[in-house]
Amino acid sequence: MRHQPISSVLSFPPLLLLVSLLFSFVSSSTPQNSLYSGSSLLVEDVSNVLTSPDNTFTCGFYPVGINAFCFSIWFTNTANRTVVWMANRDRPVNGHGSRILLQRDGTMVLTDLDGTNVWSTTTTTTGTNVQKAELLNSGNLILTDPQGKIQWQSFDSPTDTLLPMQPFTKSKKLISATGEGMYSSGYFSFFFDSDNVLKLIYDGPEISSLYWPDPQFDTYQNGRTDYNSSRIANLDDTGNFSSSDLMRFSASDMGTGIRRRLVMDYDGNLRLYSLNESTMSWVVSWQALSEQCNVHGLCGRNGICVYTPKPQCSCPPGYEVTDPHDWNKGCKPKFNLSCNPTQKVRFMKLPQTDFYGFDLAFQQPVSYGNCMNLCLNACDCQAFVYRLTGEGKCFTKSALFNGYKSTDFVGHSYLKLPTSLEISEESTPKGSDPTCGSIKPEIPPGSSVMYVTQSGRTKWMYLYSFALAIGAIEVLFVSSGWWFLFRRRGVPTLLETGYQAISSQFRMFTYEELRKATNKFKDELGRGSSGAVYKGVLGDNRVVAVKKLGDIIQGEEEFWAEVTTFGRINHMNLVRIWGFCSGRVHKLLVYEYAENGSLDKHLFSNVSRSDGHSTSRTTPLEWKERFRIAIGTAKGLAYLHHECLEWVIHCDVKPENILLDSDFEPKIADFGLSKLSQRGGSGSEFSRIRGTKGYMAPEWAVNLPITAKVDVYSYGVVLLEIVKGIRLSSWVQRDEDAETTGLTRFVREVKRKIGNGEDLCVEDVVDPELKGKFNRNQATMMVKIGISCVEEDRSKRPTMDAVVQALLKCEDEAHVF
Repeated sequence: MRHQPISSVLSFPPLLLLVSLLFSFVSSSTPQNSLYSGSSLLVEDVSNVLTSPDNTFTCGFYPVGINAFCFSIWFTNTANRTVVWMANRDRPVNGHGSRILLQRDGTMVLTDLDGTNVWSTTTTTTGTNVQKAELLNSGNLILTDPQGKIQWQSFDSPTDTLLPMQPFTKSKKLISATGEGMYSSGYFSFFFDSDNVLKLIYDGPEISSLYWPDPQFDTYQNGRTDYNSSRIANLDDTGNFSSSDLMRFSASDMGTGIRRRLVMDYDGNLRLYSLNESTMSWVVSWQALSEQCNVHGLCGRNGICVYTPKPQCSCPPGYEVTDPHDWNKGCKPKFNLSCNPTQKVRFMKLPQTDFYGFDLAFQQPVSYGNCMNLCLNACDCQAFVYRLTGEGKCFTKSALFNGYKSTDFVGHSYLKLPTSLEISEESTPKGSDPTCGSIKPEIPPGSSVMYVTQSGRTKWMYLYSFALAIGAIEVLFVSSGWWFLFRRRGVPTLLETGYQAISSQFRMFTYEELRKATNKFKDELGRGSSGAVYKGVLGDNRVVAVKKLGDIIQGEEEFWAEVTTFGRINHMNLVRIWGFCSGRVHKLLVYEYAENGSLDKHLFSNVSRSDGHSTSRTTPLEWKERFRIAIGTAKGLAYLHHECLEWVIHCDVKPENILLDSDFEPKIADFGLSKLSQRGGSGSEFSRIRGTKGYMAPEWAVNLPITAKVDVYSYGVVLLEIVKGIRLSSWVQRDEDAETTGLTRFVREVKRKIGNGEDLCVEDVVDPELKGKFNRNQATMMVKIGISCVEEDRSKRPTMDAVVQALLKCEDEAHVF
């Protein structure tokens, strides 16, 4: 190639030079839809993407978490950039140093920061000279050779979405995501089964169960045929879906010119979505199951799907939810049944409730009494279902999966329970809104109970009308007795005072009462995002902390309902709420007073005050106090998450919200205030999300559903800070070319040592102010728990129950050396 002399360039006409430069700029700014051999896309450059010629689809790195990306294809202009394909949905790569490279041997390779190959293509012919990767208007990413022949295409490896004109064959499968806003592989699939029929299946940790088409009917009753050899289906651009097994459906807005996608949704339903061009949002134009409770595995073992009116998961009487944040784990029994013939059992009726599958036996015709005896005499029978179809159908169950309650079901289930189990108000937690707040208990409707012995003798447990009448008489009698004793007889002063104290533990205060108790709000103890706290003394000489709440959005009735909920929550490691004030202008909460203030004042060298200044910490906490605070805080959170009737996520666990009494026993404060405080209000530390920077779990930033694991993450940060005695959440260091938080740096270093098989030298980790006076085993356990709690993947974090159990194992090690 001949080079032009410099003099020729200098003499280039100015106008032509300007046109040339402009053309060059326009060309470089035009979106590219091809990636040529030897070229790559870098994760750091958000503009380094491929775009289809009509700008409908974009291909590049899509964020799926904090510093986590997947090589993906998405709709360019829809709300929330709807993803239709992912190469590495179960193995995201780092947000720095990752890239997708089209190698000269024809392979497209995705590499992580450390150079590890995370994903690659497999071309149809080995050693093919692939020329380029190209994103088509159909949303298909293809690799072609110089002759234009397709050697690989994304249409051959779908994730959870099928696009129009994308062939669906026997080798393909749509797999759901794990949850709303999540992208990793879930438990529900759409596929061609070995009998050549398209089906939906739940393939969970414990069972696999086909649920569509209706498994109670055979192939032909469901309008399908298994006599086909092609096993192919297709969604055309008019919204018609057709399959070789005779499955047919059409979009409700059938016609051309509408963007559509068929999705295996995270909740187990197969849905066709159509794009509303005016709002750029999606609407459902067809779905496989009209009743969501027909999806198997939705509520896990022993769980029941109930319409209230929308589908909700619940536990039957005698059972409790295993993990309120993951209904795939279902419900666990509160009892044990044995095969002892003398053991008394009873059957509880669940009206119009069925459990699909796991039949020990099926008999027809059979009477109700004989059906009950079949279950009674079978050790492994957990329940029986009796259908009221006039044919006496009896199903005894060895396990309770796929439970649902529906008015369309003509039959009832009968649970086998020991008579020793007391059943009152059974909590049936709902899975619809696990964000910061509480879930109210409800009683299963229409329940009736019978006592039964192993020999089959029956007697009624409850005669409802009689019990109700007796109960009313008893309440009236007891109330009259108390009134007579206190008002007529003159009971001893001590007993009367005690009774009054119990009845007045939680009450409404007037604003003037609290203004007087706090000496006109003079003694400020602290100030946070939800308001200022003042010290006060009530009329009965109780020392209290009074919080004046700001930016409250509830009316008086709503506020009263919320605070009475908190008033019923009682645990030694939660700050006791004595009462409240709810006026048109002022809303206040009255707490028990913690003599030693908040944990941050004893833990860190410099603590910010409400006046803008900072104070040095007092004498460093001794090790036994630190361990007591760690385990007490864990117990308080475990109570909120797993034990109290109103399930509460704190959402702002930090040292400032852990108060210490005179014995340095920790008491968690501000639980439940997320329900009362205006998020993002003026002067708030919070943004659009709930929490404090440095203690917030990664899922807050990526709009994932919020579960109790956000508290676990925050607790992990606090636990590590208790060990180190510094604020890891705000400490920043230069790390090569970037800044990194102290928490990130510390966790990375500990994981490196553990990964290399090195001993964790706790002497280098524990607060030097302790001068070596600490328990090594306890410190090691706390560091390991803290590291596990701050895992970016929340599924890897332990529950607070598990944290408590781990800490209890080394609680008795009193020696410090």
